[in-house]
Amino acid sequence: MNLTILYRGPLSSCNYGCTYCPFAKHAETSAERAADNAALTRFVNWIKQQSHIQFSLLFTPWGEALNRARYQQAFIQLTNLPNVQKAAIQTNLSCRLDWVAGCDKTKLGLWATYHPTQTDRQRFLAKCHSLLEHGVRFSVGVVGLKEHLSEIEALRYELPAQVYLWINAYKRKPTYYTANELQFLTTIDPLFPLNNQHYASVGKPCRTGETVISVDGDGTMRRCHFISTIIGNIYDPNFATVLQPRPCSNQTCGCHIGYVHLEELRLDEVFGVGILERIPQSQPVAVYCSAL
Repeated sequence: MNLTILYRGPLSSCNYGCTYCPFAKHAETSAERAADNAALTRFVNWIKQQSHIQFSLLFTPWGEALNRARYQQAFIQLTNLPNVQKAAIQTNLSCRLDWVAGCDKTKLGLWATYHPTQTDRQRFLAKCHSLLEHGVRFSVGVVGLKEHLSEIEALRYELPAQVYLWINAYKRKPTYYTANELQFLTTIDPLFPLNNQHYASVGKPCRTGETVISVDGDGTMRRCHFISTIIGNIYDPNFATVLQPRPCSNQTCGCHIGYVHLEELRLDEVFGVGILERIPQSQPVAVYCSAL
């Protein structure tokens, strides 16, 4: 049995202060820290016990996890388990990176996001070069805000060519981008048009709920992060009996970690083994030309 889990525990704090993020600069209380640690420990131990399942894991915390030792140690443990094929996490890459030496780097994947208002580009690039030296697979991304377009262009120019740079489309405002801006962003990230839309999804086949599930700190299972209906709990010994094909119940799906599992899009063929850390099987050809 193969199962992909999107794990999001109680952690809800971040060392960055992005204006669009509700968890910016929230400081954990000791009780919150203890609760998150207990949930994480329980989850890792449960994975260890499921020797009959091959897992692919993506941690999608509401905040920054890798600047906490408990998450670094969890990834060392998970990537060295024989029943874990992949352990990936979304991160702002502000943490130290010495811990990756203890990981099985053939199983580790990082989805790294650059936040121009929160860190210096050269500092971020230094972290990227360190990951390359350690042999870690990772992608780099930026939220495609208009005020960051020059930074996005500079980052693409300075990143090593083999590192995929993705752009999260800003979709809170309809027709946010001009035609020139759309062209520019597509020259940086040829897959940008895939992200810059909401897919009609209601009633359509999706792997979530069958081979992909979302799990919270209590073990509660939902088919994905965007459908609140509870389908079970991983800590129920019979949890696997609820896994079955389910058509999407949302009208649209607009987030990468959701729509990549829509069967009709066949994006598993685009991303292959890098689907969790957002690395396409072959590097899209980017043409550097400024439209600014």
